[in-house]
Amino acid sequence: MAGQPHDELVAHLSRTSALSPGEAARVVADVLAYFAEPAEDFVRRRHAELKARGLTNDRIFERIAAELPSRRVAPPELSLRQLRRIVYG
Repeated sequence: MAGQPHDELVAHLSRTSALSPGEAARVVADVLAYFAEPAEDFVRRRHAELKARGLTNDRIFERIAAELPSRRVAPPELSLRQLRRIVYG
């Protein structure tokens, strides 16, 4: 495991939880992949998730706009119109 990215974090998770080093490494990789998702992919994924819950587009796009700044690397602020274009082209 030596020389891998985030070795200290994996070791910390292994020490402080019931996770094995392999499980901790997978958790770290999953979390990093989640937060590395490009803004356009995030918008499309969240739109589909929220639409499946029965929310209207007006509520969906407002919610996505509120969620975007909390992403790991926050994208530039997108208008509701820009969000709609990402989903519908």
